[in-house]
Amino acid sequence: MWYFTWILGIGLACAFAILNAMWYEVHSRDQAAVTPIKPADQA
Repeated sequence: MWYFTWILGIGLACAFAILNAMWYEVHSRDQAAVTPIKPADQA
């Protein structure tokens, strides 16, 4: 039955990685909308 635990662990790790990436995409998109972009001549 060790294989069941191994497959379950790999599946949960992959699901966590995918959800983390989805959260990061949404969060970074929200931050980009809030943060103003300065023109190049003011940098």
